Amino acid sequence: MTKSTAPVTETEAQDADFKPLTAQEAHQWRQRNPPISVWRIVGCQALVGIAVALLAWLVSGKPHVAWSAAYGALAVVIPAALFARGMARQRASAGAVLVGLMGWELVKIAMTVAMLAAASRLVPELSWLALLVGMVVTMKTYWIALIVRPGVRKPVDI
Repeated sequence: MTKSTAPVTETEAQDADFKPLTAQEAHQWRQRNPPISVWRIVGCQALVGIAVALLAWLVSGKPHVAWSAAYGALAVVIPAALFARGMARQRASAGAVLVGLMGWELVKIAMTVAMLAAASRLVPELSWLALLVGMVVTMKTYWIALIVRPGVRKPVDI
């Protein structure tokens, strides 16, 4: 009797070709891809939020539009800073860190929703459009911060 095996899928073939990095290769990878501080990203978001508020004021000429855009930015920056602080204090096993990640993400979302719900009472003459623009532009800043982070050298294929 001969034992037959199932055909190898593409994923299984790729897994069979997997080779872990050596210590030197891992060191080189870390040199090309240094970690970025989460506080740098939060700081970039705050700066972009200020810029969006100033731009809203310059374009509209109305202070309440600028305050609306600034509040939208704050609805992103304050919960992100709280999330970053909570995650930075985690010193536990991988499972506990994952639970902490989910917990802090829920806190961040709840705080953002609460800030948005309170916006009409806290910002006089609230402009929802300016608030949403400030919020979305500030929220998307972390992609730019990750792309243009200093020290990242992309490998050159010759």
